[in-house]
Amino acid sequence: MAEIRLSQARGRWILLATVLGSGVASLDATVVNVALPKLADDLSASMADLQWTVNAYTLTLAGLILLGGSLGDRFGRRRVFVIGVVWFATASVLCGAAPDVGTLIAARALQGVGGALLTPGSLAIIQASFDKDDRPRAVGAWSGLSGVAGAVGPFAGGWLVEAAGWRWVFLLNAPLAVIVVLVALRHVPETRDPDATGRFDIAGAVLAALTLAGTTYALTEAPSKGAGSGVMVAAVVGIGSAVGFVLVERWLGRGNGNGKRPQPMLPLTMFANREFSAVNAVTFVVYGGMGVMFFLFVLNLQVVSGFSPIAAGTALLPVTALMLLLSPRAGGLAQRIGPRRPMTVGLVLAALGMALVSRVGEHASYWRDVLPGVVVFGLGLSAMVAPLTATVLASADVRHAGIASGVNNAVARAAGLLAVAAIPPLVGLTGDAYRNPAKFADGFRSAMLICAGMLLAGAVLTLFTVRDDVLKTAPPEQEPECHMHCAVGAPPLERERSAVPAGAAAEPGPAGAAGGPAGPVDTGGG
Repeated sequence: MAEIRLSQARGRWILLATVLGSGVASLDATVVNVALPKLADDLSASMADLQWTVNAYTLTLAGLILLGGSLGDRFGRRRVFVIGVVWFATASVLCGAAPDVGTLIAARALQGVGGALLTPGSLAIIQASFDKDDRPRAVGAWSGLSGVAGAVGPFAGGWLVEAAGWRWVFLLNAPLAVIVVLVALRHVPETRDPDATGRFDIAGAVLAALTLAGTTYALTEAPSKGAGSGVMVAAVVGIGSAVGFVLVERWLGRGNGNGKRPQPMLPLTMFANREFSAVNAVTFVVYGGMGVMFFLFVLNLQVVSGFSPIAAGTALLPVTALMLLLSPRAGGLAQRIGPRRPMTVGLVLAALGMALVSRVGEHASYWRDVLPGVVVFGLGLSAMVAPLTATVLASADVRHAGIASGVNNAVARAAGLLAVAAIPPLVGLTGDAYRNPAKFADGFRSAMLICAGMLLAGAVLTLFTVRDDVLKTAPPEQEPECHMHCAVGAPPLERERSAVPAGAAAEPGPAGAAGGPAGPVDTGGG
């Protein structure tokens, strides 16, 4: 059993490595949005190119994050974490040196692969390394320090764009990664799941990635290219891969008892639980709308309202602060009265915040026009995220708590990916729309109202499908240990409680995890 204490120097080094490692990945997604207008001007990018700059990263991350958790459990969490950090940093340097937008998009896809390797390992290392009595405090410290990083990130990103140029948003990852790797190799113990055996569900991972890639390409490129052969091929590949994924996962789920088949990446039997299916439907609708808001909002502030990169980057800071302050309280309230009312009220408030934000246009004042909508949106998000995560975990069998959380996280990321591909072209944000403030303002307003409608649809779904007694009857060990402050890209990931150092006997606990049946995926999406 792990015996490292938080009070020990080694414990503090482990905390530093995991906070910096997960912070590099989560902050990159935040600051890239701030850099988009300058990046577009420098590389002569179209609106579709900007969508791909964001979506290429999300696509590979969403498609491979479950597999990344399983790789860590099998081959060592520190090893895969370090490989992911090095991979991410190398791809970041390629992004910063990209001579054209096509190279940038390809490098962003490689960044997503690195993120899928390092993201699952961050919290898993903490849980597997610390003495069980210190784990809650270590997780709390990790979450709090990540909150500080989340608050500083947009400000720092805006400053970098203004002072040094957009390329340094990516290049800064390299020296941070060097620190993470050196600290991890010297101070972080290697841990793995001794029960992680059998073959990987490679077919499922490939089909999932092809589903997202084909569908995203068709949605993004159809408005400019029409139903040409390339778009049609992409659509067919996306739909066909989705059907193939379901068939493969169903076949693997039946098993044959002799270990010849891999464990399914996504056990479809989990969706037989009505509550689990319902809360994932809510997640898909809600995080799709949120993904579009976070993509377009910072762009609108710079293109239409004339905000500087640093002012636009810090505009959403109240959302981070409110979630950091209120999310744990919302989780406790949901445990007492049930999740339905906090989630429903939270989604209605968030939708109202989006509607208020839709009014942000030319010559907008931050205090008068931006802040009220951002605060209302942040209050709604704070009320919704922790109850949603707790409901996902409570609706699944305790053995599958980690898998349930990983599936929910992947659903959220896929929703944001597809919504960012589909909604901007739907409202006319194509071609060089970001160079035309009046056209962009009209499209932004329509997009925000559509997204507000999606959140209201999520509130209605919650009201009629989520039961209050799910949390009231759930055993304490199914509550999420980490109510991450920054769960705006996806709900926080939860892990099993049985992670132990390599060679040690496993403690009793759920066998499943978000990385697949072999083990956990463990951190918040940021």
